[in-house]
Amino acid sequence: MSGDGTALAGLRRRTAPAVAAVVTVAAGLSVRSVLGGDLAKYAGDALYALLIFWLVLVVAPRTRGWVAAVVAFGVSAAVELFQLTGVPAELGAHSAFARLVLGTTFNAPDLPFYALGVAAGWALHRIAGPLRPSGYARRSARNQS
Repeated sequence: MSGDGTALAGLRRRTAPAVAAVVTVAAGLSVRSVLGGDLAKYAGDALYALLIFWLVLVVAPRTRGWVAAVVAFGVSAAVELFQLTGVPAELGAHSAFARLVLGTTFNAPDLPFYALGVAAGWALHRIAGPLRPSGYARRSARNQS
């Protein structure tokens, strides 16, 4: 197979998680207008971790689902722990983007909601396995176990 075929296959593997990432961002931005208080905050936490899960699969499409889940949770938890330094709060005071990405204050109850978001992504990824191109679906099924 030529290099073009390989590039096309890589693009196909990235399409579903990229679309899922866009949908997740839209959901995350709209959740506060639909929900309120703690429910909105913790739904946002779960969606944040879910977005990281999808982005891992966009960047490294051959990554096993469980590995993407572990990486996404690790990144989410690391960002939460980074908030203990005060650096994210300082950056967030100057940039709305930094505030969205890094948050501002540490909140330990966020951690289980990151795990929930990552678990949802892993489950959706497994369910979508049969919908992927046949060769990829077979490889993914082996890699998911």
